[in-house]
Amino acid sequence: MPTLLDRWISATAGNTADLAAICRQVSRPLQRAEDLDPLLEQIGDARYVLLGEASHGTSDYYMWRYRLSQRLIQEKGFSFIAVEGDWPDCYRVNRYVKGYSDSGGNAREVLHAFARWPTWMWANEEVVALADWLRQHNTPLEARRKIGFYGLDVYSLWESMEAVIAYLERVDPEAARKAKESYGCFEPYNEEGQNYAWATMFVPTSCEEEAIAILQEMRRDLPHHAGDGHEAPFNAEQNALVVQNAERYYRTMVRGGPDSWNVRDRHMVETLERLMQLHGPDAKAIVWEHNTHIGDARFTDMAGDGMVNVGQLVREQHGDGDVYLVGFGSYAGYVIAGSAWGAPMERQTVPPAQEGTWEAALHQAKPQNQLLLLSDLRDSRGALASRGHRAIGVVHNPAQERYGNYVPSVLPRRYDAFLYIDASQALRPLHIPSHPDGEPPDTYPWNV
Repeated sequence: MPTLLDRWISATAGNTADLAAICRQVSRPLQRAEDLDPLLEQIGDARYVLLGEASHGTSDYYMWRYRLSQRLIQEKGFSFIAVEGDWPDCYRVNRYVKGYSDSGGNAREVLHAFARWPTWMWANEEVVALADWLRQHNTPLEARRKIGFYGLDVYSLWESMEAVIAYLERVDPEAARKAKESYGCFEPYNEEGQNYAWATMFVPTSCEEEAIAILQEMRRDLPHHAGDGHEAPFNAEQNALVVQNAERYYRTMVRGGPDSWNVRDRHMVETLERLMQLHGPDAKAIVWEHNTHIGDARFTDMAGDGMVNVGQLVREQHGDGDVYLVGFGSYAGYVIAGSAWGAPMERQTVPPAQEGTWEAALHQAKPQNQLLLLSDLRDSRGALASRGHRAIGVVHNPAQERYGNYVPSVLPRRYDAFLYIDASQALRPLHIPSHPDGEPPDTYPWNV
């Protein structure tokens, strides 16, 4: 018996050729950095530029986000890059790209510290190139003008607790003693968020009050540790905020429904706004996250499930003129992913996109890389139907492609622009050598 998804794909497949014809008329080539000129022009004076990806393991997405970010920083004065990564790990990268003391000998060494699965998301050759460029760009700049690199995510419960205590031990030993005592509430759970989550599901108790109390302590007028200049107290307070919101995230995760997703994305937006305040009234932000976070959820089936996301929330708070969302997708190729949660990373095939999907229509339009400015499609009824848009996470099974890897989307409303890759290449993870001698080719991956 056909599944609901089978019937939906069948219903949309018939008009793929019509959509392909519409896209063919407005698509632009995407081969060189100069091909981004129309996109830069349309971004204009937006202060929030959110860059997506259709998987967490595709080199092309990182490469084009790097190129676009480089131009946004150089030509439009953007202040920082914030990514779908843990705050403590990404702050180590921030220290490196700004040249703080004892921040690491080289980018590869710093990125090897990303030890939480999936390590390949940030510990890869593509991010090495980004970090090295940021450090070079920052070297001649004064401290407050250096471009930052930060993590928006909420998973680092124990790492952030350790960072809070370490900061307090330097500036206020008595406050550090109180923090250790309060955070001791988490000790029975062996540094495993899921252990804590399941425990709070069956026992009517939690560590919520303790996490809130330490955040309030961090927000009082503590002595300033000058190790990282003006960022040191911000970093400490941010880690306390992560602990508070991570506690809430893990507590809601095991109850199902949209609550834990919404806690996570609201935390990302809260962190993004804190970073904007840190960087001053003229700050501009670049965000790197999965399409499911940066593409406006109101124009997907996520809305029907009660889910919000970063793209939606930032648009609602700041308006379309100040926010620009860029989605990414590909027709076929290769990806780094695991076959199950926690499984070893592997290079997997990305099958050709299902008929009736956005990716299939774009491949039929032109089997080559393309840039679409989606304002060109917003007056076309044929482009405003909801149809499948590929989404691969850190877990991927090519044999199950049609059963869970597509998000029904009204693409011209979900994003402002779309970068389409016809044949994608897999990331180059640091934790498994991807070249016979362990080093990337001299020109990889910027030789297009």
